[in-house]
Amino acid sequence: MNLIEHYNKLYTNSIQEIKLDSYQIDELIDSAIDNRFGITLLLRPDNNVKEEIKKFLFNIRMIEPNQYFYPESDLHVTILSIISCYHGFSITRIRIEDYIKIIHDSINGIGSFNIEFRGITASSSCLMIQGFLNDNTLNQIRNNLRINFRDSDLEQSIDKRYSIQTAHSTILRLKEKLNNKDGFLKILEAYRDYNFGSFPVNSIELVFNDWYQRKEFVEILYKFELK
Repeated sequence: MNLIEHYNKLYTNSIQEIKLDSYQIDELIDSAIDNRFGITLLLRPDNNVKEEIKKFLFNIRMIEPNQYFYPESDLHVTILSIISCYHGFSITRIRIEDYIKIIHDSINGIGSFNIEFRGITASSSCLMIQGFLNDNTLNQIRNNLRINFRDSDLEQSIDKRYSIQTAHSTILRLKEKLNNKDGFLKILEAYRDYNFGSFPVNSIELVFNDWYQRKEFVEILYKFELK
């Protein structure tokens, strides 16, 4: 996949949707009865990159304070959604040890890698930081996981929603109608190619999580070191 072309297409289409007021509002963010849970393998940016993202979100918050802003603790890049969130999923339904073993086997011999966060893109309901890779390590991890989980009899829903190939991080979700659409679009354009920084990925986490990866609902099941 050409990541630049992919991110550009997403951005162009989403900006047009915003201009036409055809963007989507996430109505479940504040729901007290949302019980969608799953398990995810993810990685987290370092503190320097988080600080740059926080500055960007501060500028948006000044004109659109009622949207949903991801706190620093929740920022992440999804490596693979192993069991996509669905209503009623419970961690008691699976044997965590079996999942940990497959992941260990899938990353055996794979070392750390770098991600560059440069520029922003969007979807019809959220903003994302664009992640770029300098080698094929992340794709190798994902492909190993796909093969090993599909050869097992464990519950999984890998690629059922879509086949993830990017290294983006969702940082904002629209939960209300935009009150200052022109100002919002102006900030997005100003940060379209902003360099948020690069960071090494030395470890990855298997987590039990809600749909939004909120810290109060996330349980770290295992942390894997890449050496």
